[in-house]
Amino acid sequence: MPDLDSISILTLWTAIAIYAASFIAYAFDLARRSSMSDEVKTKVLVAAGGGEISDAGATSQDGVSSGEADKPAKPRYVFARIGTALAVLGWVFHLIATVTRGFAAGRVPWANLYEFAMIGTLLIMGVYLLMLTRVDLKYLGSFISGLVLVLLGAASASFYTEVTPLVDPLKSVWLVIHVFVASLSTALFALAFALSILQLMQARRERKVAEGRQNAGPGFLRTLPEASRLENMAYHFTVVGFIFWTFTLIAGAIWAQAAWGRYWGFDVKETWTFIIWVLYAGYIHARATRGWRGTPSAWLSITGFAAVIFNFTIVNVFFKGLHAYSGLS
Repeated sequence: MPDLDSISILTLWTAIAIYAASFIAYAFDLARRSSMSDEVKTKVLVAAGGGEISDAGATSQDGVSSGEADKPAKPRYVFARIGTALAVLGWVFHLIATVTRGFAAGRVPWANLYEFAMIGTLLIMGVYLLMLTRVDLKYLGSFISGLVLVLLGAASASFYTEVTPLVDPLKSVWLVIHVFVASLSTALFALAFALSILQLMQARRERKVAEGRQNAGPGFLRTLPEASRLENMAYHFTVVGFIFWTFTLIAGAIWAQAAWGRYWGFDVKETWTFIIWVLYAGYIHARATRGWRGTPSAWLSITGFAAVIFNFTIVNVFFKGLHAYSGLS
């Protein structure tokens, strides 16, 4: 009978395979959105220039006004629904993998780099799926599923370590609180990152449309909210994520005092955590008080998340310090 860690590995790779299928479905959704937007545009042009509509109030023989008959039906994004269903299924397997890893270790499953990747990507996908119950963000599906697929796949292939006992500094309740909150804030930053990328693409398309250019960009962008709406959503996710990151910074200092007898020591991990805080604080301040909106704010959001990924990967693997808990030799 396989042990719990073996079950965790099996279910995690199953989740990765399902996430890959979800990514493909979401990619087909974006392609379908492009073709659907072209079809809608053609119908509108035909209706406007073909002389088939005499006036907005004209009524056909079946009692339906011509305007209503020619009005395009609200599109149904079937591939997006399939992608979301697969993402939910993958998340369930992902959750089982994380929980069984925790039971196998006899502790919370986020004490090394492999486990950080498991809980971090679990929360990224979980927050995305949770937000879908409040607002339609399925157009982010390919970005989120792709990001989770890359991070989780790379961690599973390169960072896996066998279950080991905790080192002394990690034997603290702050391991539960500090790392979980940091992972949760990373999930919110990931959503803001994806929205900021789409914001840049949408803003570029809107500029080209204003200039009268025919080829304004990928067709699926016509089915997305306008750039200002994408920016506002990214900003709100960032503000909430920043609150959690601030708590992460404070909790880390308290934990450092308990573990090493000082609140701050300019360890590499501590320094990068503070750099990330400064980047996002600058983004929020510049946008809220200086009117620094549009493309500059999007690039600040993207830069902040790039720093988060750098902190999670490069700093953990290549920089040695008091926070060298990657579990890699």
